[in-house]
Amino acid sequence: MGYQLGIDIGTTYTAAAVCRSSDRRWVEPETVTLGTRSATVPSVIFIAPDGSVVVGEAAERRALTDPDRVVREFKRRIGDPTPIIVGGRSWAPEDLSAQLVRWVVDRVAEREGGPAARIALTHPASWGSHKMELLVAALAAQGLTVSFIAEPQAAALHYATEERVAPGSTIAVYDLGGGTFDAAVVRKADQSDAAFGAAGFGLLGRPEGLDRLGGVDFDQVVFDHVREGLPAAFADLDDSDPGVLSAVARVRRECTEAKEALSSDTDVSIPVLLPAARGSVRLHRTEFEGLIREQVEETVEALRRAVVSAGCAPESLTAVLLVGGSSRIPLVSQLVSEGLGRPVAVDTDPKNAIAKGAALSVSPKPTASWPEVAIPLVAAAKAPAWAGSTADGSSAQARLTRAAGSGAGSG
Repeated sequence: MGYQLGIDIGTTYTAAAVCRSSDRRWVEPETVTLGTRSATVPSVIFIAPDGSVVVGEAAERRALTDPDRVVREFKRRIGDPTPIIVGGRSWAPEDLSAQLVRWVVDRVAEREGGPAARIALTHPASWGSHKMELLVAALAAQGLTVSFIAEPQAAALHYATEERVAPGSTIAVYDLGGGTFDAAVVRKADQSDAAFGAAGFGLLGRPEGLDRLGGVDFDQVVFDHVREGLPAAFADLDDSDPGVLSAVARVRRECTEAKEALSSDTDVSIPVLLPAARGSVRLHRTEFEGLIREQVEETVEALRRAVVSAGCAPESLTAVLLVGGSSRIPLVSQLVSEGLGRPVAVDTDPKNAIAKGAALSVSPKPTASWPEVAIPLVAAAKAPAWAGSTADGSSAQARLTRAAGSGAGSG
């Protein structure tokens, strides 16, 4: 059975999903496990001295010993004419993104036993033609043929089915990812909306976004809380010692896991194992929510601007969809619901919803109705180097020509 591949290249993490169909039988999109510890992989690239490329978790490991050869957050640089210098060599941001896409395509093909019949790649709704053309050319150099779909369209396509969302319905999409926030309003196609094409949803108004606000900022909030709780453990750390950097990286991972645990637990204990001291720091959900409330309120205001730009009153929205890993934070659904006066729909797998929608966008549509996607509803409510930093229309078909002799290394 052939498969269709959807890829969501995020600022901090990359996800992929496949969809299989044959004989008019539709199979729900399936997340592809790209990493060894999780389905997603870091959107990180390591450039070796010989010019070969290492991606994802392997690149993160190399960063501990050779951080100057690691590149992060290059997606947000697409369109910037200033190249990224790594190891004395210039790289265009779109070329790095294309390398990552190539790696994902090859990894999935190895897992599935062959290449995808079709590939869809997501992009921010706010991207213009210039950024798209740059990425098209970079993908062509990697020998790839893909379709493009805007991230909120992919999210809506995954969440909604023909039975659940009537033609002409409007949906606000709130996407709080690892490094950025995006908001947009989409409309379900009806007979007069043929231009919406395979996506099934068209963008309304002007998308809104916050380029430097996402889950990594919340991770940093937790890390700063830990530093304040155990200041002696972080005193006089040697930035040049790989062992120290590795230990701090472990603490950061514990902070990320603590943040995620607070979506279901009311408090967590964060272990700290550093050369200078060992211990743990407790963090209660109410403390965490107080630390991030102002940032979450910024995202709600951006969502409200997107709704106004679309010419919609909040009460006219069919649904408010929350996607992105950080959308699982209880404070997010609470403030979004309060801000718009509407119930919100939260997917059980928000990290991978956009990749799944992308896979659906290039899948053959059977004559039978698709199965409904379950959408739980939440009712509407009345420094030093080691310290790091916070995160600073229709599916457009792009037929790309295979370029001879191109490819991407992996590791």
